[in-house]
Amino acid sequence: MSGARVHDSVPHTARPPRPRRGALLAGSVGNFVEWYEFGVYGYFATVIAARFFTPEGGSETEGLVRTYASFALAFFFRPVGAALFGRLGDRIGRRPVLILVIALMTSATTLIGVLPTYATVGVLAPWLLTFLRVVQGLSAGGEFGGAVSVMTEFAPRGRRGLYGSWQSFTVALGLLGGAGVAALLATVLTEGQLSDWGWRVPFLLTLPLGLVALGLRLRLEETPAFRHEGRRERPPGREVARAVVLGAGRVMGWSAAGYTFLVVLPSYLQNTLHTGFRQALLATVVANLGFAATIVPAGLLSDRIGRRPVLLTGAGLVVVLSVPLLNLLQDAGTSSAVKGLAVCGAGAVVGLMAGPGPAMLSEMFPTSVRHTGLGLAYALSNAVFSGCAGLIITETMKRTGSVDIPAYYAAATCAVSALALATLPDNRGS
Repeated sequence: MSGARVHDSVPHTARPPRPRRGALLAGSVGNFVEWYEFGVYGYFATVIAARFFTPEGGSETEGLVRTYASFALAFFFRPVGAALFGRLGDRIGRRPVLILVIALMTSATTLIGVLPTYATVGVLAPWLLTFLRVVQGLSAGGEFGGAVSVMTEFAPRGRRGLYGSWQSFTVALGLLGGAGVAALLATVLTEGQLSDWGWRVPFLLTLPLGLVALGLRLRLEETPAFRHEGRRERPPGREVARAVVLGAGRVMGWSAAGYTFLVVLPSYLQNTLHTGFRQALLATVVANLGFAATIVPAGLLSDRIGRRPVLLTGAGLVVVLSVPLLNLLQDAGTSSAVKGLAVCGAGAVVGLMAGPGPAMLSEMFPTSVRHTGLGLAYALSNAVFSGCAGLIITETMKRTGSVDIPAYYAAATCAVSALALATLPDNRGS
């Protein structure tokens, strides 16, 4: 199961275009909401550290580490959510689970926007924030498996890579949306206003976004594959577990490099290279534009030449280019244009992995365990290599004094991921 192609028994020609479009929209919009919020949390990490994790007289670095620890904790609840909601999705259907998780995600994110800070309620503030992050982690754990299952199970034959790539594309749009809102607020508000109340605005904006997502999912049809195959006998648990571990290994480079270059970058630029908040956000927007530009073409290309060569190219480029790209940013003599190309290129190579990644995971599991299996593989990889990225990078830089740690981290994880990706079969036309 872990390496073979998976084909639904329902003829692809029997799937009309309208439900396909509805599946793409309903699946994509939840991913947008999820990654908009996670991006916002990363972009405002320094502000959140000051408001929730740094008592008067406390160290800014220690506060940032605690902020990333809360960030990581939410990611470690993703596998729990993937197992819980994935099991429901494989038993009662993709549609009801996707409705439930978007409601939970929207509620938790909106409540972050009204939380009292450390100055108001003391030590209760970080605990309240962490609790809401846990709820987000649980709901996000069920989101990916359900959304990718819906997209790929509605996809026409030979187009799983393209359809699955929309999951990653809306991740890029969510991160861009969060960066855009943060950059706009940083432009129109003073630093004092941004720190006092402006940081709350992006979280409160999740409410209307979530309501739109909920409306789309209420109109979503159940997938033909689940209706015909969802209640078939499930493969042995040991076989599923092996596929989950292999899947997590295959996407670990995507997870780690994506968070390093697309989410951790603003804090790195501010705290290590002493770049202004607005300039750091602008660099993040450029990186995410590069990320978004390659995702869908990479997914489409993987339908034509196979998942393996596209994914291996992305992982290999990260290994080779991470240190040189970071050194360009560190060099004060590098022009702004070259630095812009560097961060755009960093995002683009991650997009080569993010495009075919969802389809690759979907094809590793049969319909009866797909929601659970691919959700767990993705959630485990994200918990360890994305959620901990900021914490690992910040703490290691603090202990070693090396400013190249982000590049080493991205390169090392992609090197290991490439070994797992080398075992992929030829998936052309599936």
